[in-house]
Order: sequence, then structure tokens, then C-alpha cells
Amino acid sequence: MSRIAATLQALQRQGRKALIPYVTAGDPFADATPEIMLGLAAGGADIIELGVPFSDPMADGPVIQQASERALARGIGLAQVLAHVKRFRESDRTTPVVLMGYANPVERYDQRHGDGAFVAHARDAGVDGLLVVDYPPEECEVFASRLKAAGLDLIFLLAPTSTEARIKEVGCIATGYVYYVSLKGVTGAGHLDTDAVAEAVPRIRAHVKVPVGVGFGIRDAQTAQAVARVSDAVVIGSRLVQILNDQPRDTVAAAGKAFMAEIRAALDNDVKEHR
Repeated sequence: MSRIAATLQALQRQGRKALIPYVTAGDPFADATPEIMLGLAAGGADIIELGVPFSDPMADGPVIQQASERALARGIGLAQVLAHVKRFRESDRTTPVVLMGYANPVERYDQRHGDGAFVAHARDAGVDGLLVVDYPPEECEVFASRLKAAGLDLIFLLAPTSTEARIKEVGCIATGYVYYVSLKGVTGAGHLDTDAVAEAVPRIRAHVKVPVGVGFGIRDAQTAQAVARVSDAVVIGSRLVQILNDQPRDTVAAAGKAFMAEIRAALDNDVKEHR
């Protein structure tokens, strides 16, 4: 069983919901990412999504686009991202890490280091899962088989526009969890419609047997609570990236920890109140 599956199953047994923060590797400081990850875990994060900087992040809104641009300007590429995970693993052997990004850096990495090198190096660094935004199920069979052989989970996005056929297709191949994009737009955009999320999640669960996480548009404890009531996990990205970007180097990890602790407490308190 993967670290992701074990974590989510443990939370389900406890009646708790997973808290999954997203941060961009190398932002807001090139060397602070492992410390930030440790702070997030200490604050109550159950799984950490680590964004791989890319010059054309088509699913991301301005906040995360700018974070990617800043990280790229600091020389952060996929090799540096894996080094961040490796450093994080020196202090934390239990919190699952998911790399979230795009196909181009992955394919470029293999061109430089050899066919299949990325999956092998990700496993060795301590990565637990991959979410490659522009790898649909029908175009990643080889990648999926490599991840499975390495014991890594393959996570897919689903959206309000996903058809029944697409949900079934994802359900056949996804492991770890699926990430439901709650908005018809990019990260950090629009107003979260929790009623629409509540309608969509059962439709996904009818075909997908892994837990369902929901992200895009979750910015505070109140929206996190509302989403957690109808899903298995809450993903918070743009708001966290904004908070970190406003911090000086010496307090950035503490700020991430404090924000996670606030959301974690809200989720756990909400569960107690609705039992």
C-alpha cells in the first residue's frame, strides 16, 4: 500500500478529512521549500502537493503562474524539485508528497537523463505520487505502468465539464486520490459553489473508488469546512502561495504552519460538531 493510500485510509477510519496544501517549489525563496514543507506538515497537512515550476501552466491562475515565473527565474527545475523532496525526507518520512505539474518538464527530464529516469529518480527522492495536468488517461499508458512498477500513485484531475465516460476512464486507472476541480476556470479564480460540488462528488464516486479531493477556490476555513463535508480531502493552493509570498525568509515556514493549523482545526472541529 502506498503512503498516500495508507494516510487516506487512516483518516477515513478516524472520520477525518485530508488537508492537502499546494506550494510551488522554489517560491518564494529558492532554498526554503523543504522548511516550508516541514512547517505545513507540522501544522496539520496530511499530503503535500509540490508544484513543479513551468513556463506555461495552463491550469493555473495568476497567483501560481507568477510563483512559477519567480521560481524559474531562480533556476528551479525538476532536478531541484527532487532535491527539495530528498531534503524534506531527511526529517519527515511519513507525510506523502505529490508532484503536480505538466508533461513538458517530465519528458525533458527523460531526454536528458534517460528513458524512464524521472520516475526512478522521483521514487528514490521520496515522491509518492504524480499529477501531470496534461497527461489524460489515454495518453499516459507507459507513464502509468512505470509509476505502478515504482509504487507511485497516479492522480488525475476531474472537472465540472468531465463526461461520464471520462470519469469512468479515470476511475479505471487513478490511484491515491482524484482531484476534482471545483471551478470552470483556473486556480484561484471565481466563486466556489459548494452546492455544485455536493452534486458532483457523488457522480464521481459512482465510478471512482479512490478518495475524492476538491480544490480551486478554497481560500479560508469556512470554504474548507463546506467542501470537506461533501468530499474526502480539501486542497488549498493559491491562498497559501499568496500568504507565503508576503513573508520574509525567516518567518515563511512558520506562516505556512500557522495557516495549516487554522484550517486543520476548522476541519476537525466541524467533524466533531456534525457527528
